Amino acid sequence: MRSMPPIAVLAGGLATRMQPATLTTPKSMLEIAGEPFIAHQLRLFRRAGVERVVLCLGYLGERVEAFVSDGGHYGLQVSYSYDGDVLLGTGGALRRALPLLGDEFLVTYGDSYLDIPFRPVADAYCAARTSGLMTVFNNAGRWDTSNIEFADGRIIDYSKKPTPRMTYIDFGLAMLSASALATFTDGEAFDLADVYRRLVREGRMAGFEVDRRFYEIGSPAGRAETEIYLRQQTAGR
Repeated sequence: MRSMPPIAVLAGGLATRMQPATLTTPKSMLEIAGEPFIAHQLRLFRRAGVERVVLCLGYLGERVEAFVSDGGHYGLQVSYSYDGDVLLGTGGALRRALPLLGDEFLVTYGDSYLDIPFRPVADAYCAARTSGLMTVFNNAGRWDTSNIEFADGRIIDYSKKPTPRMTYIDFGLAMLSASALATFTDGEAFDLADVYRRLVREGRMAGFEVDRRFYEIGSPAGRAETEIYLRQQTAGR
């Protein structure tokens, strides 16, 4: 069986929606169900078969590295990529991490808890033979603004300006080829969503539908829901 690709975790932002809690604590280190959120994420990755994790950090990132260390406690190999003096945005942070990621990799966000199998996502990417694959969920406006038109296994449109046909949402997990970022240079600040839109427009972004909702800690309401979900999961083990 082919080994799982590494996963990049974009966790370098200022998390302004979660202030004042994030003024002195990076979002990944917010306590959820009794421990820092990053601990829950790393255990999820290991259960999904991932072995290597690259944490893309910026604001207060040293706090995360001090807690996670080399990842051995979670059965993972964890390495770090820092924005530097200027925050690079989600795309710029991922571009900087390419030397640690290689040619193909999964990517997710530092505030997302995505309790799905990762292997089918990687397999679908390989079968699609495209520059990228985005997981999508039939959200229908329930948990956030739907931003994707998806039909017959194909992403038709992806936009910050939703239309009535957009009933799906970017689930928060993708797989990319390093070539998808080839037009950008290290140190350039840009948004990963812009890369996704270009890939969709050029027909180089496959779609993979998942059937479980996403959880996130990027908003107070999302944090509260994730707290409940993770406490229920912990109690059920």
